[in-house]
Amino acid sequence: MLELLDLEKKISKETYEQVYPDLEARLGACQRAARAAGVPVVIVFEGWDAAGKGDAINRLAQALDPRGFKVHVVAESTELDRFYPWMWRFWNLLPAAGHVVILDHSWYRRLLHERLENGGNGKHRAAWREAFDDIRDFERQLTDSGHVLIKFWLHISKAEQKKRFEALEANPAMSWRVGKEEWRQNKRYDEWLTAVEEMLARTQTADAPWTLVEATHKRFVRVKVFETVVAAIQREVDRRASQPPPERKPMAPPAAWPPPQKTILDRVDLSLSLSEAEYEEQLDQLQQRLLNLEYRLYKARRPAVVVYEGWDAAGKGGNIRRLTAGLDPRGYEVIPVAAPTTEELAHHYLWRFWRRVPKAGHIAIFDRSWYGRVLVEPIEGFCTEAEWKRAYQEINDFERQLAEFGTVIVKFWLQIDRDEQLRRFEERQNTPAKQWKITPEDWRNREKWKQYEWCVVEMLERTSTPYAPWTILEANCKLYARIKALRTVAEAVEKALDRS
Repeated sequence: MLELLDLEKKISKETYEQVYPDLEARLGACQRAARAAGVPVVIVFEGWDAAGKGDAINRLAQALDPRGFKVHVVAESTELDRFYPWMWRFWNLLPAAGHVVILDHSWYRRLLHERLENGGNGKHRAAWREAFDDIRDFERQLTDSGHVLIKFWLHISKAEQKKRFEALEANPAMSWRVGKEEWRQNKRYDEWLTAVEEMLARTQTADAPWTLVEATHKRFVRVKVFETVVAAIQREVDRRASQPPPERKPMAPPAAWPPPQKTILDRVDLSLSLSEAEYEEQLDQLQQRLLNLEYRLYKARRPAVVVYEGWDAAGKGGNIRRLTAGLDPRGYEVIPVAAPTTEELAHHYLWRFWRRVPKAGHIAIFDRSWYGRVLVEPIEGFCTEAEWKRAYQEINDFERQLAEFGTVIVKFWLQIDRDEQLRRFEERQNTPAKQWKITPEDWRNREKWKQYEWCVVEMLERTSTPYAPWTILEANCKLYARIKALRTVAEAVEKALDRS
């Protein structure tokens, strides 16, 4: 691929002075149009050391409104980064709708710098091979949600790189830019070239293509970069303008529901119960067991995620309180998930959850979660049908990356029947101390039981995986559900620690 490039492509000074000012103006206009249309833009610069990434980024920055873009230099991962799944830091860099992010290096460091520096190590070899899938999933999620993703590889020859290194070393003000690592890349140019070719081939997709830039001559680089960015942004702005607004409407009750065959929820035995004495005896034992496991998790630097979903009034809050009652509060966080904020709505829906994944050795307990995308949002009409249908795969990919990092994932669905829910609603309504727990929205949601039940069955069947299985808690008896939840968490953590 790269050997076919004509690295001597250039633009005369006269032509450059004619076209470049117009490109600057067009880029500024595109930025304003993207902001008005709510288009997030991510521009990735990769390439050889001394290939001119800095100059290209600087020229873009001069043409853009500084209030609408950020530049991030992605260096080697820090100690803090290494306490999280490797894509965590890149989700944190994503722009809000209408904004631009420019990355000097990116998630591709893992496929180049980290691969070539640590490629002989078996653990690192597995990591960069898995990274191909992670990157394709990540980029697909961005482009599916309307991000403009532009990826540049700035290419120069080995001889050209050497010449530039020598020129930088001869300049006292610039010599700091060339060190042992840079010269090592030049010495191993052919080895790097093989890795680059594989990276380009395996991450070249229709929606996130690479633009190869012949980078020997600066004027040519600037024009090609500007033309590519302008065309990509304008294409997305025009696409949105030419199409009707996405249709977001509440889900109608499923026509053929309930189905003739029993669903996974129909097979749940809601008669299971515990006496108060049995509950108290087991609760103390399990809470002490979980405290010991919390310390073992911390020592082993294994994170854990516990997700609670369930019917209104199914007992999520009480269950979470019993789970955390015996834990060291320094090692866990309970994250209540409500309607997204304005800032969260301006990002990909998974953005706010990636930002809250636990640090290695810590526990995050989600009171509701990313599963709102396939439960509340379709039923209330907060997303399109295409958006919630693709969310099953996006969620599975998200949880797979957490699991590959070593995260223990436990997911609970609290199941009660309609009669029990009605009894609890009425109890709350008639008890002054509990009236704050019941709202008109709870009653309204109850009227949509059929839609919710359909969505729950789909969710359980399509997102229960070997690395992140669902556990259904029979919650008509709150005592039984609490003990089962604590035991399930304890067994999942013990199993994970015993394997490590």
